[in-house]
Amino acid sequence: MTTSRRTLLAGATAALTAPFFGAGNPVRAAGVSPLPVVVELFTSQGCSSCPPAEAFLAELAERQEIIALEFHVDYWDYIGWKDPFADPRYTARQRAYNALFGSPYNYTPQMVVDGRAHEVGSRRSAVEARIEAASMKRMMDAQKGAAPELVLSHGEGDALTIRLTGTPPESGPYRVTVVGFDSRHHTEVLRGENSGRNLVNAHVVRSMTTVGQAWSGGEAEFRIDMSEIAGDGGCAVLIQNPDTGRIAAAHRMMF
Repeated sequence: MTTSRRTLLAGATAALTAPFFGAGNPVRAAGVSPLPVVVELFTSQGCSSCPPAEAFLAELAERQEIIALEFHVDYWDYIGWKDPFADPRYTARQRAYNALFGSPYNYTPQMVVDGRAHEVGSRRSAVEARIEAASMKRMMDAQKGAAPELVLSHGEGDALTIRLTGTPPESGPYRVTVVGFDSRHHTEVLRGENSGRNLVNAHVVRSMTTVGQAWSGGEAEFRIDMSEIAGDGGCAVLIQNPDTGRIAAAHRMMF
């Protein structure tokens, strides 16, 4: 395990930077927003309209106040190019979102912001407006004391420890999900709608694991073995209400 993979990321308040449970001393990562907004792009290498949205997500991935995740869906695979990063679980995640949004179908490129709103991923100004609204909502929740406090730590042993305290902004239960992602990929597409193009993808999701199903507030701890987190870029932890889609808190740890 490299030193960088042992980097500690602390969340929402300075009070949580004290040691706990003997797992090391969580410290606030320099420059990381305490209330990051999650942007999920549902895309496919077989979709000719997706590369502009993927380029936009790569830019969002550089911003500290945003956790950018690229989920590759599998329903474009039939037209000539099988996306190497596609997974039916990510298609199912998108379908669950669209059921909540009242949308009758999945589409690409789709960006979902904090689990509550969506836009065509290439419509930059519309997505930026959604991000700003989500950020303001996070800050308002924090002022009301309804922002869960989340700390990630990788200390002794080969496990990631997730500690939650505080009160969620709406009644739960909340699901605790760990998402592993790669840093960046360059792919030469040989067939399909993007044939002949060299595609660049950032923060491509490679694993998605639920480690908790029923957090409703208060103090709780969850653990996951690092071997279960795929990807060379890092991981994100999402605290999400599956009934509404709302992400109440999120943090990332870069590898």
